[in-house]
Amino acid sequence: MTTVLSVPASAETVDVWFGTSTSRRGPSKGIYHGKFDTDSGKLTDVELAAEIGSPGFLAKHPSGKMLYAAASDGGTPSIVAYGIEGGGGEATLVKVSSVPIGDGGAAHVSVSRDGKVVLSAQYGAGSTACFSLDDSGSLVKRTDLQKHPIGSGVVPNRQDTAHAHWTGTSPDDRFAFVPDLGLDKVVIYKLDTNNATLQPHGYGICPPGSGPRHMKFHPNEKTIYVLNELALSVTVFDYDAQAGTMSPIQTIETLSEAVKAKEVFNSSSEIRVHPSGKFVYAANRGNDTITVYSVDASTGKLRLVEVEPIRGAWPRNFNLDPTGKWVLAAGQASNTVAIFKINQDTGELQFTRDAVYVPSSICVLF
Repeated sequence: MTTVLSVPASAETVDVWFGTSTSRRGPSKGIYHGKFDTDSGKLTDVELAAEIGSPGFLAKHPSGKMLYAAASDGGTPSIVAYGIEGGGGEATLVKVSSVPIGDGGAAHVSVSRDGKVVLSAQYGAGSTACFSLDDSGSLVKRTDLQKHPIGSGVVPNRQDTAHAHWTGTSPDDRFAFVPDLGLDKVVIYKLDTNNATLQPHGYGICPPGSGPRHMKFHPNEKTIYVLNELALSVTVFDYDAQAGTMSPIQTIETLSEAVKAKEVFNSSSEIRVHPSGKFVYAANRGNDTITVYSVDASTGKLRLVEVEPIRGAWPRNFNLDPTGKWVLAAGQASNTVAIFKINQDTGELQFTRDAVYVPSSICVLF
């Protein structure tokens, strides 16, 4: 006799959070929450989870019990912490702390892998901030602020000054990385998570005028992919974990010059690495597509697979679900999140014909 174990549906349902851009006449009111079924690829029950001004980027504590937003709290640019209560698609948010950044608004927020500090990148001010957390993950105070050097000046009006755009840490939390669109460099800091401090360490050098925006580590922890917003390209780096240094080995375009020439405006926005490490994805605003690459397992270098339309407008962000089976592509201007199935052999994206209303979404976080 064979015993069949019943698996509850909730086991396949995960929480997904949407950071948004709010404006006085816009449709968004803050952070939104939805349920995502990793088996069927269905996104449902998208609702307002926390009302706050322009919570553009979100990050989650490693414990899964705290959500952080780079937002405008009562008109003050701040990092805001919310307690996550519940789960399995039924999670809710409770505001627990808020700390002013003190150097303008942040374009990005992240959490160290050990859950001890939060980092933020201030685009307008060209700076990186560090915040200490208590044992529960609540914000304590801003502990460090590092100003970036002057811009490269290669692209007029875009690179006259520094523009920090993303933050993240090395797999061992010894270093913090901040791609700076204005510098054409990834700024590298030594990170002390116990004292919540940053110490300038060096740079990863991107091509002149490329405008680095976001970056991600490969699961092998030896390769880094940096997305260049202005040039619409990806620069691949070898990473020396002991030294904390990046060495460029390849730069590959996300869109051809012929395709870009047909558009009024183009810029790259987000980059993601498939959990398997076999594929890399990059979004293109203007052309409103996601570029798919395959990864050479021995070198980490990229090869173009396809360029897939997102079936929406202005993909400022997208993400892969925890299983690596689906892509959720947020169209900021179309107020949509379109869902794609990932071919596990080729990395190609197949539109599921499902696009869900999410107002002004610019961050997708599982």
